[in-house]
Amino acid sequence: MIAEISEKSVTGTALGVYGCYESCRLCPRECRVNRLEEEAEGTGGVSLGYCGESSLLRVSYVGPHFGEEPPISGVHGSGTVFFSGCSLQCSFCQNHQISRGGLGEKITIGSLIQRVEAMILEDRVHNVNLVTPDHFFPHVHHLVSALRGKGYELPIVYNLSGYQSKRMLEMARDVVDIYLPDFKYADAFLSRRFSKCRDYPAVALDAISEMVRQKGFLDSFETGRSVARRGVLVRHLILPGKIQNSLDALTSLFLEFGPHLPLSLMSQYTPALPQKDDDLNRYLKREEFETIYNHALDLGFDRLFVQFPESPRGRGPSPSPFFPDFRRRRPFGGGSPETS
Repeated sequence: MIAEISEKSVTGTALGVYGCYESCRLCPRECRVNRLEEEAEGTGGVSLGYCGESSLLRVSYVGPHFGEEPPISGVHGSGTVFFSGCSLQCSFCQNHQISRGGLGEKITIGSLIQRVEAMILEDRVHNVNLVTPDHFFPHVHHLVSALRGKGYELPIVYNLSGYQSKRMLEMARDVVDIYLPDFKYADAFLSRRFSKCRDYPAVALDAISEMVRQKGFLDSFETGRSVARRGVLVRHLILPGKIQNSLDALTSLFLEFGPHLPLSLMSQYTPALPQKDDDLNRYLKREEFETIYNHALDLGFDRLFVQFPESPRGRGPSPSPFFPDFRRRRPFGGGSPETS
């Protein structure tokens, strides 16, 4: 039986893998904050990393999600665990309530294990999908070890921003079965402007290369199974008005990995917070999407998932069904991308 780890014991001295929270280097920013260290007496808090989190585990949602790509969602849904905080902190984040807004509940690792186990048994999900987990890697390591110790063999999915350190990925090798990284930017100016990291394009390509080296491409294309069990699928969210970035991003992925890289094109961008860049205060135009989609076809990507725009939208109030509200018991609605 896995021993309970309380907030008190984790925020004390380093405990095995939980020592990663001391002088934290779990993400490429390497802010080296001691997330285990208590602040001065009377402040009532702990030190926070760039991700906005201490070593106190916080989770925003545990439950089945049907909006992932078909080999991930399957019939019964992907068993998602949405962690609070994020090491990338994009200004336009679709999940801003939890990545930037502080929404989420403190939870012990024992309670999280129980909730994930209940989800597996009651909802019959196809996998355990850990969304933005890298800044809580020690807890994730504990969670996965506990599930495997109980005999659960569901694939473990790492759902990531793409801005990951190779050091963390090397530690995660035996914890993860499927990687779902984003590749957001080929333009370093945009990554600096929107995510405060000029090095995103190079770091993300390096990280994705490590993921592919570990797991190969998503195996459902080779096995013919409807649900994947291993491999890498890369996602790209098309940003309104930033079409050259998307063209260059797809070209970079093609040159690095070739046409058989499983790739998901997403058109779901929804204005979440007011942006200084006015392009990001509107939805994607159909003609913008078509330009990127045609470029993917011209490059020859043959394992392509496509989220086609539902209807022409400007600045209207109708949100994408993929746009979550984490104040609700079930944050998501809508369907999944189609295979092209």
